[in-house]
Amino acid sequence: QVQLVESGGGLVQAGGSLRLSCVVSGRTRDTYYMAWIRQAPGKEREFVAGITWSGSFEDYGDSAKGRFTISRDNAKNTVSLQMNSLKPEDTADYSCATSHWRRYPSTVREDYDFWGQGTQVTVSS
Repeated sequence: QVQLVESGGGLVQAGGSLRLSCVVSGRTRDTYYMAWIRQAPGKEREFVAGITWSGSFEDYGDSAKGRFTISRDNAKNTVSLQMNSLKPEDTADYSCATSHWRRYPSTVREDYDFWGQGTQVTVSS
């Protein structure tokens, strides 16, 4: 089993920054690919960013490119998402998820082995 706990969400003004963290516990080595996925009320899930175990490969959704940066510290069992230049349309619940075996930027719940509970990000205009 793997447990994922997100933190760092909150209310921020447009143009501001937030740093989300996802702390991994349990079978931490079963987290080959870590991803951030978001969902706004009434909208479909959206892939935000993903990173492989070594950090050699990163994936970004179109809305995140150039503004968000994903990173991971395996020694601290933490994956972070630095979000800059936030926009009101970034308002959503942000969840981290993990796959133990493949790099696959997906929004489908079944493509990941474990999910966190999410952290809310609200960007005011």
